[in-house]
Amino acid sequence: MEAVVLAGGFGTRLKQVVPDLPKPMAPVAGRPFLEILLSMLARKGFTRIVLSLGFMSEKIISNFGDNYLGMELVYEVENQPLGTGGAIRAALTHCLADHAFIFNGDTYLDLEVNELECLWQGSHNPVIVVREVPDTARFGRVDMNDGRVTAFLEKGEAGLGLINAGCYVLPKHGLDDFSLGQAFSIETEFFIKYLQCIRFDGFVTQGRFIDIGVPNDYALAQIELAGL
Repeated sequence: MEAVVLAGGFGTRLKQVVPDLPKPMAPVAGRPFLEILLSMLARKGFTRIVLSLGFMSEKIISNFGDNYLGMELVYEVENQPLGTGGAIRAALTHCLADHAFIFNGDTYLDLEVNELECLWQGSHNPVIVVREVPDTARFGRVDMNDGRVTAFLEKGEAGLGLINAGCYVLPKHGLDDFSLGQAFSIETEFFIKYLQCIRFDGFVTQGRFIDIGVPNDYALAQIELAGL
């Protein structure tokens, strides 16, 4: 299996904590966070990882090289910010299989990979991974019906519900309508815009979910991810 890891962000909200490192290299329980993430992907059976990089890319490349725990590492380095969509579009050109799992380089998600792979193999539809949280107000809500994502609601909708976990399974050529080098948001300019003409399957994960992108959650990760 192949995965794309989005690890090119500036990490603006974490600069006060890790001013001299790209966000995915922020130390968590004594290890770079990206090392924890890649170790998890190796345990789950991935054999090839495309790392989408930007800010301070050289620090990541020099740390990991072209192989980590038996996984081949391939790098796509953007010269200018391309947004989530543009970064994924460029990274997919390096993939060899007909689909790839997409992960955020600042999020730990203990994903049920084999179940999600079975879902893909049964339908070959793009999949959005969602997770139930007690209050969707700070995230925005995802609605589903019979396994299909039907709506994305703006932040502010309070109460129990599903949120976008920032993890996807996409066909290798699923973003070919967008030009290489074009900056765009996967969320607003692909998922929301194409919602009525493409079926997006939803996969509800029960896995542990920690986003280190904000200082409070980064502090929590020091405890939650210790020993991994």
